[in-house]
Amino acid sequence: MKPALLVIGIQEQLFRGSSEAASSLEFALSRINIAVRLFHDQGLPVVCIRRVSPGDGLVPGTAGFDCPPRLAAQPSDIVLDISCGSAFHGTGLDRLLSGHGVDTVFLAGFSAEHCVLSTYRGAQDHGFAAILIRGALASAIPENIRFVESISDAVSVSNIEHLLRSPLALAV
Repeated sequence: MKPALLVIGIQEQLFRGSSEAASSLEFALSRINIAVRLFHDQGLPVVCIRRVSPGDGLVPGTAGFDCPPRLAAQPSDIVLDISCGSAFHGTGLDRLLSGHGVDTVFLAGFSAEHCVLSTYRGAQDHGFAAILIRGALASAIPENIRFVESISDAVSVSNIEHLLRSPLALAV
């Protein structure tokens, strides 16, 4: 297994949205940061995916578009901007990941029922094993998180830590 972490839609402006969304994002961010650090520690790819949505004020170069400084991303992480739900649609993400030898993607971010779920399905459509990180999804509608986790393959951060630190898991 050669995994990559996809961090979807963690953008500063979204933390200033509805109180439900902001609360959900804050909760998810703590687990996302643990996952980001685990992937960095293993030298594995981290992809930060930002949604471009002019109607929501998410436009490159504007205040709030970028990932917040409290996200544990590093300058060496891959940054990808998308304009539709799936990060695989028309972006070349599949080729980028394949070029790094990736066959498995772990997903976290906002919004569980939109961009995250679309990217999860897109990963499967492109032949990647896709796994959501339980507790690392956010939504303005909290019950949607539970639904998305229930219909998808999902693991906890502690499971990921065990997998990434197991020499056999990454040797394949």
